[in-house]
Amino acid sequence: MSTGVIAPARRPEIKTELPGPKGKKIIEADAQFVNPAYPRPSFTLVAERARGVWVEDVDGNIFLDCNAGVAVCSTGHCHPEVVQAIQEQAAELIHICGTDYYYRHMPQLAEKLDAIVPVQSPTRTHFANSGTEAVETALKLAMHATGREKFIGFFNSFHGRTMGSLSLTSSRAAQRKGFKRQALDVVHVPYPNDFRNPFNPADCGDGGAGEGALNWIEERLFKTTTPPEEVAGIVVEAVQGEGGYVPAPQNFLEGLREICDRHGILLIVDEVQSGMGRTGKMFALDHYGVKADIVCIAKGIASGLPLGACVARADLMDWKPGAHASTFGGNPICIASALKTIELLEGGLIQNSAEVGAYLKAGLERLKQKYECIGDVRGMGLMLGVEFVENKTSLKPAPELRDRIEVACFERGLIILGAGTQTIRWSPPLVLTKENVDVALDIFDQAIAASV
Repeated sequence: MSTGVIAPARRPEIKTELPGPKGKKIIEADAQFVNPAYPRPSFTLVAERARGVWVEDVDGNIFLDCNAGVAVCSTGHCHPEVVQAIQEQAAELIHICGTDYYYRHMPQLAEKLDAIVPVQSPTRTHFANSGTEAVETALKLAMHATGREKFIGFFNSFHGRTMGSLSLTSSRAAQRKGFKRQALDVVHVPYPNDFRNPFNPADCGDGGAGEGALNWIEERLFKTTTPPEEVAGIVVEAVQGEGGYVPAPQNFLEGLREICDRHGILLIVDEVQSGMGRTGKMFALDHYGVKADIVCIAKGIASGLPLGACVARADLMDWKPGAHASTFGGNPICIASALKTIELLEGGLIQNSAEVGAYLKAGLERLKQKYECIGDVRGMGLMLGVEFVENKTSLKPAPELRDRIEVACFERGLIILGAGTQTIRWSPPLVLTKENVDVALDIFDQAIAASV
């Protein structure tokens, strides 16, 4: 096993064709032995090691990472303090099963989450291994707490691929194809995208897409197919992730809170991709001044280790022993990483996300003025989306152009990834600097010029 360390870099270094000879052999072995259903992009990164914002592949090519393992490596790759926390915990206790036995780590992290999550305290936390497991917990909890079975979700959402969360997920048909009818009773509503408002002016009034979505729920769903007294929960992303990095309008989340309060429905907010400092606040919901009843967390919470959490009002999570559990959820090593991650976030990385994110967004806005093919730049902190169109007059989506730009960036040493059908997401590690941004924007500019 290699023990090499990436040398400090200012720009990417591409030394071979991509993928290189070692990378090709690994890709061939992967094609033979690994599940072919993984949704890999059109470029092929074969990673070997990483540090901070830099990733080195097996052939020695060095990339500037503006994706962070899909918004997971919040403190950067292999942050030395996180690595130390993991190593120290691994030498003491790796596993004992927190659903049968006790250890200090679970209440320690749960107490910290009680202090920072946008749910009215007191709260309780269920620990899981991933985002989809956190969502499954929220769904079971909502049904158990309310005695109801129906849910409302939103088109272009992504909440996971296990059968319960898949009933909510609606970002791509490929995620559902072949799995027959959905496991849960879920009805979907168009998500209020201000750039591509799916509602007619009569539905929107003076409140734009946000009001249109609220009227759709109250004036259509509740009066036709979905009686509010049968709805257990409304599940929403404050910033839609896989749907294209689309922030919710302020009035929409405020209105959802009011609808839920009026009808005894639980507001379940999926912060799996948008949480843990990604948007320049600890959680995206913090930008809106709205509290959820249940929040789902994963991805950036443990800087790359598998950990999910479902945090709910304590009065909701009063189910009895045996109702829900997880063998590996809340693993002590993962929690040690999470506690150190939160410490680093509160110690400056959230502020860095806000400041460097604003700097990156300003640079992307300048590119929007330069190129006819950039229709929209949106987002908060270091959760930014760039939507590509054929031109600013038609605003017709340009998915093939988006894909070409994604590959052209990779060929120049910049790792970015698509979201939705025509958007590129920027979700770099929160240790990104303005100097890194200047390099990334230069490469992005070159890639667009070479692709249009």
